[in-house]
Amino acid sequence: MQYAKLRYQVNPLRCGMAPFTFGRLTTTVQRMTAPVTVPLWLFVLIVLFAAVTFASHFLFPSVRWFFRRRAERLVARLNKRLTVPIQPFKLARRHDMIQRLSYDPEVAQAIIDHAEAHDVPENVAFELAQKYAREIVPSFSASAYFGFAIRVSRWFSNLLFRVRVGSVDAAALEAVDPESTVVFVMNHRSNMDYVLVTYLAGRRSALSYAVGEWARVWPLSFLIRSMGAYFIRRRSRTDLYRRVLARYVRLSTDGGVAQAMFPEGGLSLTGHLAEPKLGLLKYMIEGRAEGARDIVFVPVALNYDRVLEDRVLMEAAASGSRRFRARLSVIFGFTLRILGRMLRGKFNRFGVAAVCFAPPVALSEQPDMTPEDLAETLMSRIRAAMPLLPVPVVASILLESGALPETAIAARYAELVAPSAIPDGLPRSPAEDAAYGLSILRRRKLISVENGKIIPRDDEIETLRFYANSVSHRLPCRMSEGNSATARL
Repeated sequence: MQYAKLRYQVNPLRCGMAPFTFGRLTTTVQRMTAPVTVPLWLFVLIVLFAAVTFASHFLFPSVRWFFRRRAERLVARLNKRLTVPIQPFKLARRHDMIQRLSYDPEVAQAIIDHAEAHDVPENVAFELAQKYAREIVPSFSASAYFGFAIRVSRWFSNLLFRVRVGSVDAAALEAVDPESTVVFVMNHRSNMDYVLVTYLAGRRSALSYAVGEWARVWPLSFLIRSMGAYFIRRRSRTDLYRRVLARYVRLSTDGGVAQAMFPEGGLSLTGHLAEPKLGLLKYMIEGRAEGARDIVFVPVALNYDRVLEDRVLMEAAASGSRRFRARLSVIFGFTLRILGRMLRGKFNRFGVAAVCFAPPVALSEQPDMTPEDLAETLMSRIRAAMPLLPVPVVASILLESGALPETAIAARYAELVAPSAIPDGLPRSPAEDAAYGLSILRRRKLISVENGKIIPRDDEIETLRFYANSVSHRLPCRMSEGNSATARL
């Protein structure tokens, strides 16, 4: 009876429950395939996640392999025509280089020292070191450098300036061992330096620049990193940061990467060459392993008839601070004015941009040279090779004499500048040089004409001095102080 009662209780027919039918299965399937309404933003998010997942698992590996093979073939073709071939170190994957730098024995010791000094766990110090490594290490792209950067730099340089290459010790440069590490050491006159040297050194090799915080703004940072530049913090450096940076510089130097550096550390605010900073030079030459590849330093002197940032630099010099107040509105307005002149056919180039290459310094010839001696040698060769351009020379003459007729300026120009000191491609006649420099100064309204004499404007004396300072060490002129230059009228 208990069994029967139990059976009665669970019998679905007795309990009034309908048996499972095919119709009910159909209803269940219909409910499972019924549309679901979701917000548009959620649908877009789901699609994006799906696309990223598909790309990361199926698409990216094959795409990376395709572009990697293509890049390798491109580099092989480039190395056949480059004087200094692109070394494998420069082509290493960025992720691999970050890992190599993070786990380097010297960096590992720096991590331990940092953890002990700041009383933090070693894994926290390790994460900080990796952050610094990601900040420093570039991601070089041969296509971006040779397919984009050099073409744009050539077009932009020739658009704004008459680009001239002056003295070149061709025999010494050709004698440089291709297996050595070549480092171009330059004075820092303008941000155009990066563009100009990239263009002119494009036939030798791909240069790796050390750039400051200004270049870390997206998307500029992505472009600069793809061209092989590495970032350097100018402020807030810790011992751990310096050790990571020093190790990267040493690895890239030992790996044969062609580099370009500005020993002054920043733009010249007065036009004079500044005292060199020794940081990068120390990283390159101190503690080198025996048998390491040779390092050849090539001094490069740069000068311009017009420095695009001259007003900003002079304002910073007057304030005694390196805080540059270049507002985006000013830059944008300047660009629009230039474009407007181009469209109207009234644009005149800003003058001459000249580059002179001084005799190189091979570290193997002077292995006991200290960073201080090396810096002084390089800066002295840069000073001796500084291009004598029309605007700086004419500005020096006007500051020396105050007021002169144009013929007297041309005569004084001929006394100061020997034909051999004029960069190749410039007018060889002192009268033409002087007239060209005066035409640029007139166009910028830095001078005026009174009683047949050319005089500097009182409110532009400092601007003329800024340009004259760049060549003052090569000229016997004694530039007058303040506004006394106009006292001879």
